[in-house]
Amino acid sequence: MKDPIKLKTVFMGTSQFAAKILESLLENHYNIVSVYTRADKKSGRNQEAGKSAVKLIAEKNNLKIIEPEKFDDGAIAELGAQEPDILIIAAYGRILPKKILDIPGFGALNVHPSLLPKYRGPSPLQNALLEGDEVTGTTIMLMNEGVDTGDILMQEKIFIDSEETYAELSENVAAISAELLLRVLPLWVERKISPLAQDDSRATYCQLIERSDGQIIWMDSANSIYNRARAFFSWPGIFTYWEKDDCNLRLKLHKISLTQNLPETKHQVGEVFKVDEKVAVQTGEGLIFLEEVQLEGKNKTTIEDFINGYPSFIGSFLK
Repeated sequence: MKDPIKLKTVFMGTSQFAAKILESLLENHYNIVSVYTRADKKSGRNQEAGKSAVKLIAEKNNLKIIEPEKFDDGAIAELGAQEPDILIIAAYGRILPKKILDIPGFGALNVHPSLLPKYRGPSPLQNALLEGDEVTGTTIMLMNEGVDTGDILMQEKIFIDSEETYAELSENVAAISAELLLRVLPLWVERKISPLAQDDSRATYCQLIERSDGQIIWMDSANSIYNRARAFFSWPGIFTYWEKDDCNLRLKLHKISLTQNLPETKHQVGEVFKVDEKVAVQTGEGLIFLEEVQLEGKNKTTIEDFINGYPSFIGSFLK
């Protein structure tokens, strides 16, 4: 019987969520022989190459780092030469070909932050927040060639706080996922877990989040808009457009709150007005209160300072 800690383990991941999983394995002395991650991504005004969160952890621990552009015959041969016993994948961002999955004797285990088959795909936590779910979860699954369609080894439910943002939820789910993986690994190696096939008839899917998804539609309910702000807190954020001097200016909403209780006077959808000392926007149902905003080309500011600089904002309409 093999000790899972001594297994030759290859880790594949990219995001901060994946980095937490890798850190947990290292803290528990797992034998990580190499780390696969996405290549450095250029971002920012100067288009500087930024390292993935997983790469930073790998460098800190002097691990072998591999960043294949694709899994061609050369990349497959390189992985095979390492003779890994097991692959552990978390938020890597790539579908692995069968030739890769067939290399390790103990297969490829994927950590997916949802209760599969719900929310298959690249953005399960954002989708849970967008839908206003009160419960999510994490799944350790045996990876196959599909998109999160592999057999389930173990799951755990996780409750979502009503004000929890994506950044907070992701950190919480990553910690619980790491603990679950550490429970699963010895049981899987000792063949004490029987994989359970997913019920495909219950499957739901989520798509890759785009920058444009952050635009607010004021006809939506205040609750829906608030959930969008929670889901896109880290990226891409939420935004709207304000017409000033015949120009549509992009206005990023950094901090908002809401109420379902309508004032006595009904306003038009998208209208900006004051309720006591608060600045409100009328939605299709309920009000959104603006607290911190950022006009394109300007710095982030409180709504009070913004109104002092742009008093005509009150009474205007957001698009």
